[in-house]
Amino acid sequence: MIWGTIAAPPGLAVPNPMMVRAQSIPARHYFPEHAHHWNQVVYAIAGVLTVAVEGRSFVISPEQAVWLPTGLSHRVGSLLGAEFRSLWIADAVRGGLPNQPTVFAVKPLLRELIVEAAEIEGQEDRDGYAGRVAGLILDQLRLAPSLPGALPWPRGGSLATVCEAIYADPSDPRGPEEWGRQAGMSARTLARRFEEEVGMSLRSWRRRLRLFKAIELLGGGLGVTQTAMELGYGSASAFTYAFRMEMGCSPQAYMRGRGREVPA
Repeated sequence: MIWGTIAAPPGLAVPNPMMVRAQSIPARHYFPEHAHHWNQVVYAIAGVLTVAVEGRSFVISPEQAVWLPTGLSHRVGSLLGAEFRSLWIADAVRGGLPNQPTVFAVKPLLRELIVEAAEIEGQEDRDGYAGRVAGLILDQLRLAPSLPGALPWPRGGSLATVCEAIYADPSDPRGPEEWGRQAGMSARTLARRFEEEVGMSLRSWRRRLRLFKAIELLGGGLGVTQTAMELGYGSASAFTYAFRMEMGCSPQAYMRGRGREVPA
């Protein structure tokens, strides 16, 4: 399906020292490739974002954000729609933050600070409250743990179509042969191209996708059994085992560590 473009807002000025933009991104829409004269934190308080930068493309949930240093060309969009919160940060206050694009974990405190900053954006800061919120955000960004990577994503073409279909229905049982036929190539060609472009096998990518979707669904309030069924596991225990093997703890323990309770 065709993706629609979103125009950048006119009259952009360098933030002093921070600015937060709130915007809803419709499903299958994106900002074309561009760069800023300031640093950016790409984040969504709801939904999932697709971020393309430095020849790589990946998706992030509200559990993650991306730090983009000044001048770095990038593209941001959403497959299913998202509530986008973009933090623009001046170079003068970026001390202690990375010099390269970085995916990092967003803890509940940082999320709430970003929500608050968006709420008060543009209001007169008579008592310095907005400045204190901005300072706390910068502190939290410096403390945020970096992640080895989010879910990698093809930059386009038939591989992206396959990934979109699996993302929409992680329980789809089709294997490389069936997906290859849909993409107009052999299973061997699909496997080779997937490894080259995404950096892992289709099987490994699907396993990581299921984990990614599990965190998204659990964070949205879905129970363990419902999540297991949505992802195509035969039982809640099979899902819990797979989750524990990847994350080192149960789904309930993982979400409790993020300040959220999960129904059984």
